[in-house]
Amino acid sequence: MTDTQKNVEKALEEIRPFLVSDGGNIKLLSIEEKTVKVQLEGACSGCSVNQMTLKNGVEATIKKYAPEIEEVINVA
Repeated sequence: MTDTQKNVEKALEEIRPFLVSDGGNIKLLSIEEKTVKVQLEGACSGCSVNQMTLKNGVEATIKKYAPEIEEVINVA
């Protein structure tokens, strides 16, 4: 596991409790160059504000731990 992978996992562990408390979750699918692909699950997958959560919550937290990441996208 690379440092980037470890840092992304650390970031997801930080944000996961907030998603779980709303009935959702997040799964790391892959890291391709500077893009992280995730899958929002449960209540998060159909939530009307999931793009905002993805950008302002998930992406911001991942960039805090792994500044080399440029984008986080949800793969439905």
